[in-house]
Amino acid sequence: MSYLCSTVPRVTNVDYVQGTLDTLLDDPAALSLRETTFVVVDLETTGGAPDGGGITEIGAVKVRGGEELGVLATLVNPGVPIPPFITVLTGITQAMTFEAPPIERVLPSFLEFMRDAVLVAHNASYDVGFLKAACAKHGYRWPNPKVLDTVALARRAMTRDEVPNHRLGTLAAHFHTVRQPTHRALDDAQATVEVLHALIGRLGSFRVHTVGDAIEFAKAVTPTQRRKRHLAEGLPHVPGVYIFRAGDGRPLYVGTSGDIATRVRSYFTAGEKRARISEMLAAAETVEPVECAHSLEAEVRELRLIAAHAPPYNRRSKYPERVVWLKLTAEAYPRLSLVRAVAEPEAAYLGPFSSRRSAELAAAGVHDAVPLRQCTLRLSTRTKTAACALAELGKCPAPCEHRISTAEYLERAAMPFRDAITGDPGPLVDPLLARIRKLSEAQRYEEAAVVRTRMAALLRATVRMQRLSGVTGIAELVAARRHRSTGGWELAIVRHGRLAAAGVSPRGCTHGPRSTCSGSPPRPWSSPPRPLRRASGFCPGWSGRTPVWCKCPLVGRHPSEGQRAFVIFSFAPKRRLPVKTRPKAHE
Repeated sequence: MSYLCSTVPRVTNVDYVQGTLDTLLDDPAALSLRETTFVVVDLETTGGAPDGGGITEIGAVKVRGGEELGVLATLVNPGVPIPPFITVLTGITQAMTFEAPPIERVLPSFLEFMRDAVLVAHNASYDVGFLKAACAKHGYRWPNPKVLDTVALARRAMTRDEVPNHRLGTLAAHFHTVRQPTHRALDDAQATVEVLHALIGRLGSFRVHTVGDAIEFAKAVTPTQRRKRHLAEGLPHVPGVYIFRAGDGRPLYVGTSGDIATRVRSYFTAGEKRARISEMLAAAETVEPVECAHSLEAEVRELRLIAAHAPPYNRRSKYPERVVWLKLTAEAYPRLSLVRAVAEPEAAYLGPFSSRRSAELAAAGVHDAVPLRQCTLRLSTRTKTAACALAELGKCPAPCEHRISTAEYLERAAMPFRDAITGDPGPLVDPLLARIRKLSEAQRYEEAAVVRTRMAALLRATVRMQRLSGVTGIAELVAARRHRSTGGWELAIVRHGRLAAAGVSPRGCTHGPRSTCSGSPPRPWSSPPRPLRRASGFCPGWSGRTPVWCKCPLVGRHPSEGQRAFVIFSFAPKRRLPVKTRPKAHE
C-alpha cells in the first residue's frame, strides 16, 4: 500500500484548533442512514493528550447499507517509546512499530479513504482529536467531516437497566457481536461497526432516519430546545445585547455577545446544560436584539438593562444597589461606618465593595493600622463617656474619655484614611507590613495571614477607587481602540465615567469622533461632587485595560485645560493601571 497520495491537499502554516461535535452540519436534505457511507475508525496510541503524534495503530472500516466496502489497517511508528502499560494493554511492542510507516505517510491514504463519508468512532472526540492534531502538525488540511459518536448514541438509545455502562466491550457483549474488542485498532473498529448497526436499528423507534437526525439525537438536545429553536432565527451577526422575553413582554434574561445570532443559537444546542437556562427557555417567547457599535457599548447596555429590569434568570450584576461603602463619618471623632449609598458628599468614602465581607475585611485592616475608634456612639467634645474594653487593651486612644484631642485624633486616625482614598495608602499599609513581619518573626503565621488578608482587601479597594476616580474626574473622555477586522476605530465618549455615546469609524475616515458616535449632547452636571461621581454605567472590563497615548489629529488638550482627552486602550486585561493624562497637547 502506498502511503503518499497526491489527491490530498497539503498546506503550510496550519494552526491546530481542537474542535467539538457542536460544529457538525445539520443538513435538512441529509441522506437516510441506509444510504449513508460510514467510515468507522479506531486508534491505538501511546496515551496522553493529542499533540500530533503518539498514534501506534489505525484501523478503519468503510460500510454502507450494512455492507463492508473497504478496510484500512496499519501499524504506525509513533516516534516515541511505547510505555510498558500500553504494551500490556494492546500487545503492541516497540519492535512491531520499528519498521512501520510514520503518521505523516499514513495520513494521505486515510484522508482519501474517509473522503465524503461520515466518520464514526467510539468516544469520537478522542480519536478525532489525535487525527486533527496530526493533520495540523504535518501540514494536511482536516476535511471536517460529519462525526457520529457511538457512545453518545448509546447513552441516548439505551437505559441503565440494559447496560451498566457504555464501554465498547459492554455494548459488544450486550449485542452479541461477532467481533469482540481486543484493544487492537481493526478489531475494535469492526466491533464498533456491529454496535453502530445495532444502535441504528433502535433509532427508528425515536423517529431518527437520517444522518442529520442521528447527529442531533446524539447531541441530547432537550425537546424544549428543539421546540424553541426558531427564536434564534433572523438575529443579526453583530455585537450587542439580547433579551429573552416572556409572552407578556417581561425580560427573563439579558446577555451580551460579539455575535448576537451565534450566541443565541448556542442556547439551543447540547452544550447548554444549565437547569435555570432550560427553565428560562421554556418560558421565553421572543428574543429581542439590541445592536451596538462594539463590545464596550454592549457590556454597558447589558449592565444598565439588568439593573433596570432585574431579570429573574440573571445572577450577576442583578442588584447593583446592593454594593456597600466604608464611610468616614463627619463628626468630631470620626469612625468607619458601613453604608449602602453615598449620601454625604463632604464625608470620605471607600468602595464600592461587592459584598459586606470584603468591606469588613478592609475596615479591619484600617483598624489594625490606625487608632480609629470602633464604637458606634456619637461622642461629644464636652461630655465624657465611659471607655470600652478596647481602650483598656490599648487598641483605642479613648476619645470618649478625652484622652486625645480632636486635632491629634484627626491627624493620627482620620487623615491617613482620607489620604489613602485619594493619594498614598502608605500610612495604612506600612503599619500592617510591620505587624506582619513582627508576627512572622514570632512564628505566629496564622495571625500574620489574617493581617495579610485584611491588607489585601484594603489595597484592592483603594487601588480600584483611585483608578476609577481618574476616569470619573474627567468631564469628557474620547476613547478609541483599533477594530480587529476592519482596521477602523471603535470610539466611545465617556463623561464622568459614564458611557454617553459610542460608534465605529471605518478605516481611513477623517471625521471627528463626535460625528461618528451617537449619543446625548454634553450637559452640565448639577449634582454635587461624589466619589466616582457619575460612574454607575461605567464598564468594569474597560477600566482594566492599559491606556496608551495616540498620535492622532483628533487629540485634544489636557483635561485641566480643555476638559478632553483621547486614549487608545490596548489589550492587557490582567494589568490594572490607573488612567493617566498627558500634561500637554500632542503635536
